[in-house]
Amino acid sequence: MAEATQDRGEREKSRLERAAAAGSEERVVSSFHFDRWFRFDRWIKPYLPKTLFGRALLIIVTPLVLMQAFSAYVFYDRHWDIMTRRLVHSLAGDIAFLIQELEQPITSDQVQALSIRARNHFDLELFWQPDAILPNQPPPGWLDATADAMEEAMSGKVRRPYVMNTESIYRRIEILIQLPNGVLQVVANKKRLFSSTTYIFLLWMVGSSLVLFAIAIIFMRNQIRPIRRLSIAARAYGLGRDMSDFKPEGATEVRQAASAFLQMKDRISRQLTQRTEMLAGVSHDLRTPLTRMKLQIAMLPNGPELEDLSHDVDEMQRMVEGYLAFARGEGTETPIEVDVATLIADVVNTERRDGSSITLEMPDPGATVMPVRPDALKRAVANLIQNAKRYAKRIRVAVVRAGEFVDITVDDDGPGIPPEKRADAFRPFVRLEPSRNPAFGGTGLGLTIARDIARGHGGELTLQTASIGGLRAVVRLPV
Repeated sequence: MAEATQDRGEREKSRLERAAAAGSEERVVSSFHFDRWFRFDRWIKPYLPKTLFGRALLIIVTPLVLMQAFSAYVFYDRHWDIMTRRLVHSLAGDIAFLIQELEQPITSDQVQALSIRARNHFDLELFWQPDAILPNQPPPGWLDATADAMEEAMSGKVRRPYVMNTESIYRRIEILIQLPNGVLQVVANKKRLFSSTTYIFLLWMVGSSLVLFAIAIIFMRNQIRPIRRLSIAARAYGLGRDMSDFKPEGATEVRQAASAFLQMKDRISRQLTQRTEMLAGVSHDLRTPLTRMKLQIAMLPNGPELEDLSHDVDEMQRMVEGYLAFARGEGTETPIEVDVATLIADVVNTERRDGSSITLEMPDPGATVMPVRPDALKRAVANLIQNAKRYAKRIRVAVVRAGEFVDITVDDDGPGIPPEKRADAFRPFVRLEPSRNPAFGGTGLGLTIARDIARGHGGELTLQTASIGGLRAVVRLPV
């Protein structure tokens, strides 16, 4: 009993080991096929169309091309082969019949008389070349398949040496047959070997493919247009531009996506409006007690403590204004077409009034005309220049058109910001300068507001190392 139980245990263990080995082998094979497919997909992906229109057209055209190729294969494998063999055997049979009609010895008069009957009944012409021999076989041309079928038919019906030439006579076929005392020349129309249905089929196949391809292009363009309009509207909204003329259209799924986009846009706009209105109320509530405090300080007698309190109140007012400017963002300002270079020049001229050394590099006139929010963009560049003025003596501002972007760079010769701290410089209310003096440390919102405005235009603000040794701030805006 114990031995039987042990045997069953060993068999079960062996079965489990075999199952585990089979499962492992199956996983290896599956992994091998997956790797092969991954390599094939990675190889073919660069050659696929990148646009939705191109890929959709490829999905439609690929089955059409495969169907046409399959039809052509079936036609040439069946119809062409069968029709060619029938035509060739028919011509070979007519030639064999005419040779049997000739009586020995063959004369030119006899061949001429038979040629008249052959022309009337078989559309063939006969010529006699007494005491001649066949010329060398001409090199095979584009009629190799027909020549092979003709050789098979002539070997089965005529059983005499022959040479066929399809190029010597225009639209005619010349067949030279070796007879005992000369060469019989047979001239036939090329239609005896080729059916016009072949060309009709090819023309029909090519013509129908072109028509279907044109219909597919028109249809896909109409289907892709709503998706393209949705993409343009989403990009325009991301760039902070007007998109009031956008309406849902197209297929049901595209309309649903467009409606969802409009609902999202309305929610975001409503939240921004509510935030702005709330902050306007907060601004009023905070400014009123600060104004009262300033009036009370002005009525008190001068003293060291009073001066410190006045500075604290002024700092509080600047901080409140900075916080509100950050939270309010760009407000409800409407984008308009302006020359960015001219706008930046106005900001630079304003910042030069305190005697700061600021140089300006501008592109050709009209090269940087684009829709922006002028006041917001002025505020962003002014913040960057003011940050540079706190720590640097020389400042260089440049406006450059780089392809589809406009770059606004602000370079200074100050101490700069270490690369590992540049991400922290954009955090709200974070000041890398530990001083509490607002003349040096500020409120910690200048770069944050500038980046928020740049992103509101669909661009970005980045910090780099300037060529003059300090910090470079680059605002890149898409045109």
